[in-house]
Amino acid sequence: MIRRLARALGTYVSRSPVTAAYAGLLLSTHLWCTAVLSTAQAQRVLLGVSTNLDNLQDRPVRVLAGSMLFFDGTLTEITSEAFAGTLITLGLGVIVCLAWLERRYGAGRAYALFVLGHLAATLLTVPLIQVALAHGWYPDSVRHATDFGISYGAETVLATGALLLRPRARWLAAAGVVAWPVLGGDWSGELPDFTTAGHLLAAAIGFVCGAFLLRAARRAAPVPAPAPAPVPQPGPAPVD
Repeated sequence: MIRRLARALGTYVSRSPVTAAYAGLLLSTHLWCTAVLSTAQAQRVLLGVSTNLDNLQDRPVRVLAGSMLFFDGTLTEITSEAFAGTLITLGLGVIVCLAWLERRYGAGRAYALFVLGHLAATLLTVPLIQVALAHGWYPDSVRHATDFGISYGAETVLATGALLLRPRARWLAAAGVVAWPVLGGDWSGELPDFTTAGHLLAAAIGFVCGAFLLRAARRAAPVPAPAPAPVPQPGPAPVD
C-alpha cells in the first residue's frame, strides 16, 4: 500500500510538477498559520493578505498576490462546512482540476487561467461592494473584513474543467460548480454576500474560457479526408 501511494505520488509530481509544488506551498502556509503562529499572529497575517476594500486601496498588488498563498479552510474538522470547502477548493480545484489542466495545456496556460479568475473575480466584486455599502445593503465592516484564499481561482478552473468533460458529464459538472456558491451563499439581503457574487463571477469567467478552449479544439481537429472515388472496373471486351 505504501509503495503504491509513493508510486502514485511520484507519478503525480512528475506529470503536474507546478501544481504539486503549489499544493505543497498552500499546505505549508496553512500549517504555518495553524501550528506555528499564535491565533493573534495568524489573524494579523491573514488580515494582511485579505482582499478587502481597505487593503485593495492601500496595497493592491501585495494582497492580490499574497491572497493566493493561503486557503481558507481546515484540514482537521472533517465534519465542518469549512472542511467541505477545503475539499472543493484545494482538493478538486487545485490538486485535481488545476493539475489536469496543467497536463493538458501546460503550466503557463493553466495558471494564467487560475490567476485570471482570482484577479478578475476579486476586482469585479469591488464596485458591487461599493454600491452595496452606499445603499446600506452590506455592513461597513465589509471594508476591512478578512477575505483571502484560492477559492475564486479554484472556481474558475473547475468551471473550465467542467466544460472540457465529455458531453454526458459536462452539464452535470457545470451544475455542481454553480450549486456550490448558490447553496452555500447568504441570500437573506437585497444582494447575496460578496463572496457568493465573487464565486459566481469566477464560474462565469471559467465557463467563457472553457467554451473558448472547446471552440479552439474543434477548429484544430483534423478534418477527415474524403473517401477516394471508386475506380471503374473494365468491362468485358467487345465481341466481333
